[in-house]
Amino acid sequence: MRPASQAPSPAPAHANPSSGWPLTRLEELVSPHPGYWGADEPNETTEPVLVLGVGNVTNEGNLDLAGATTRHLTPREFDGIAEEGDLLVVKSSGSAASIRSGKAAICPPDLSGKIACSNFMIRLAVHREKADPFLLWLLLNSQAAKKFIRGIVGASTYPNIKWGDYRNFAFPLPPLPEQRRIAARLREQLSAVAEARAAVQAQSNAAQDLPAVQLRAAFTHAVAARWPKCKLGAVLRLRKEVVHPRDNPSGPAVFVGLEHVHSLTGERTGSLPVEMSELTGRKPRFYTGDIVYGYLRPYLNKLWVAEFDGLCSVDQYVYEVNREKADTDFVAWFMRSPVYLERAPIDASPGQLPRIRTEEVASVEINLPPVSQQRALVAQIQKEFTETTALKQTLSARLTALDHLPAALLREAFNGRV
Repeated sequence: MRPASQAPSPAPAHANPSSGWPLTRLEELVSPHPGYWGADEPNETTEPVLVLGVGNVTNEGNLDLAGATTRHLTPREFDGIAEEGDLLVVKSSGSAASIRSGKAAICPPDLSGKIACSNFMIRLAVHREKADPFLLWLLLNSQAAKKFIRGIVGASTYPNIKWGDYRNFAFPLPPLPEQRRIAARLREQLSAVAEARAAVQAQSNAAQDLPAVQLRAAFTHAVAARWPKCKLGAVLRLRKEVVHPRDNPSGPAVFVGLEHVHSLTGERTGSLPVEMSELTGRKPRFYTGDIVYGYLRPYLNKLWVAEFDGLCSVDQYVYEVNREKADTDFVAWFMRSPVYLERAPIDASPGQLPRIRTEEVASVEINLPPVSQQRALVAQIQKEFTETTALKQTLSARLTALDHLPAALLREAFNGRV
């Protein structure tokens, strides 16, 4: 092992310096606040403090102050005011998955002396002559730590991390100067990762809004404004076929409810096979090519063009389109657009969910070019939506990769590549 006073030198790519570092238990590096885990005389606050709960620690080990409360703490609650570099470990929670995932935050400089833990967390003071707090924070959020936690809490329905077990978490630890060198490098790398993630997240947010922007442009551009107008009632016919249990129906059918239709895109995300003799309530019937439209909370834009015959919920209208006047997909895209919502007289009666009645749907004006132009516009909209979907998938993959990068950087650090 390199002496602590010796300047670090680059390790060969194949080297694993951690194999020469002493295995160190957590209890050698930190001290739990004495007001926790069974102390008889915990302190109490004389001034209000910002109290953190388990929800204020993200899965990545960062602090999110949303929902934290400023108040006095009773003696039984108090776990000491956190100082810069203290580690705040989630000990118990209503969510078993949350505990088994292992979450530990670090008190940043700007919150030093301003925050306290709730009874669901433990504050650990770091022995700074032995460990770098930042590197220790990364280790407590590592996959090795999460695996250790899963092992000590087992399959309990209400898992609780006990210090008697947690203190035995052990890992290879280099001398303090090397810890500080690794920590400084990781700070730089993680800062770059955070900046990159923020940029990709901004792109992802913009991509989420893009379909609505594209639809607005499709139905409000200068040429569209000159298309003849008519009421939707002139091109839509409401189907009133209902399968009712009292009629003793029988045979298999496919049910598509609001929960099976994606907002805005009209993509069907699922369906349910049903036996009509077992229906407990009435169900509207739709046919291939019909528009199936969710009239409850119409701002969700849950509208689907049926790909097969089936049944839907009573929260949906079924429309047949007059194909001599309009292309079904053209009407469907219009009804998913913000333009339709702006023109629709949506009822928002007190105490009820927003809804739109059939006569209100029929009253909405639509700009209607010749059918050939409608189909050309539909092709353009579908092309743009396909490209936008691919963009969103690409950005989502980048975000996932960036989320995995901190763990990869830590592994690299302990393999001598930092």
